[in-house]
Amino acid sequence: MLRAIAVAKKKNDRIDAKKIADCLRCDFLPECYMASTEIRERRRTLRYRNLLVRQTVQMKNKIAVLLMEAGVSYNKQKLHKVGYFRELLSTNQDIDEGLKPLLRLCREMVVRLGKTESALVRSLERDSLLVERVERLMTIPAVGPITALTWALEVGDVQRFFSIKKAISYCGLCGAEKSSANITMRTPLSEQRNKHLQTVLIEAAKMAPRNSPELAMVYEQEKQKGNANRATLAVARKMVAYLVAVDRRQKGFRVVENQNCTAA
Repeated sequence: MLRAIAVAKKKNDRIDAKKIADCLRCDFLPECYMASTEIRERRRTLRYRNLLVRQTVQMKNKIAVLLMEAGVSYNKQKLHKVGYFRELLSTNQDIDEGLKPLLRLCREMVVRLGKTESALVRSLERDSLLVERVERLMTIPAVGPITALTWALEVGDVQRFFSIKKAISYCGLCGAEKSSANITMRTPLSEQRNKHLQTVLIEAAKMAPRNSPELAMVYEQEKQKGNANRATLAVARKMVAYLVAVDRRQKGFRVVENQNCTAA
């Protein structure tokens, strides 16, 4: 009915409203989940923290660009450490006097943004509404405070996911599968996802094999098929299964003898 309105020659707001009202009365419109006001307020804080992190990276990249434009050689691993940066400005003869104020300004911005970002994370970690849930989620290997906070605030009520597959789809960690005869093709990851959760989970999955033997095994099994990116996605999907299990049962994470996750 709604598609017919879009292609019809005669369409106006009154017709749209009437058809939408008919669909609503017949229960044809799907429900949309909306988190509570408390969760939305804290989610806004966490997303603002993500903005600060992006700006910090931009400032660090700007410092590197300024040095490269001036032809200054530097240690990439130590560039943003306080002692090395101060020594670089005071001893390197290739840095002229006109460049030093810009470098100091960028460095001050990096320090200020870092302090603000840390303060926001500490305030969320100590929040009475989140502290128990975050501590419980952090019992999962490779799940740190940022991953736990992002899951708790972006998901809201985990009971709205009827299965782990629904949660994986919501996080944007799967694509459609097209099969024909003996050929199976995977489409790219769906754009209909929670981009904040997707980014955090993928970044966490890159480090997860170092902290969990079970996740390292998942990574190696998938990597043997020849694609490291798919192996990272497999680890991220496994982490979602862990997060859903712990969050639903409201118990800490543990691994039983058959290598399956459960909540203790």
